[in-house]
Amino acid sequence: MLFVWIILGLVALLLLFLVVLYNRLVRLRNATQNAWAQVDVQLKRRHDLIPNLIETVKGYAAHERGTFEAVTAARTAAQKAQGPAAQAEAENVLTQALGKLFAVAEAYPQLRATENFQQLQAQLAETEDKIQVSRQVYNDTVLTYNNSIQTVPSNIVAGAFGFKAREFFEVHDEVEREAPQVSFPGADQPVTEAAPPAVDTAPPAADAAPQPPAEPGAPPTPPQT
Repeated sequence: MLFVWIILGLVALLLLFLVVLYNRLVRLRNATQNAWAQVDVQLKRRHDLIPNLIETVKGYAAHERGTFEAVTAARTAAQKAQGPAAQAEAENVLTQALGKLFAVAEAYPQLRATENFQQLQAQLAETEDKIQVSRQVYNDTVLTYNNSIQTVPSNIVAGAFGFKAREFFEVHDEVEREAPQVSFPGADQPVTEAAPPAVDTAPPAADAAPQPPAEPGAPPTPPQT
């Protein structure tokens, strides 16, 4: 009878251990879903800012039709992407298209000086920063979850209950915004010190040869120059 109770106790402990592992995996899986939802919110905000940005730039550079169409197409593809990997690829294409749009805007100082464009640019930059933070949180959460379902003993529970590894969200760095470089005429030329005046190092000229003494009564010889 004691042996039976020991067996039942071991089974109960095993079941309790499995329940704890299962609940931990469920919490981690839910955490990855919540983290992705935060990324998705920021991505949608980014997508919503793009049409206003296009219309603002179009008011000054309507002839750049190809650039506007490329940005619009990339935005549409990003909105339709499913899953972190596909979303990351679509966002990379959109980032490249936005880089070309900002390059067009750089050629129009009046456009860059407008309050509307500055506000949109600031909002987009703020959104990009939030996307980077959300992406980092999501990837860290996915790393913890994937490690849990791939290591012993939780991998046994993960395999039995169908826990699958999650994809990472890898997006290239946002368009680089370099500060304009101001150069002055001749600033790129190396500064050279003035050469010191030349010093004549030639040896002094030899003294003039002595003149022979004049004969008595002869006129004096004029000095040689």
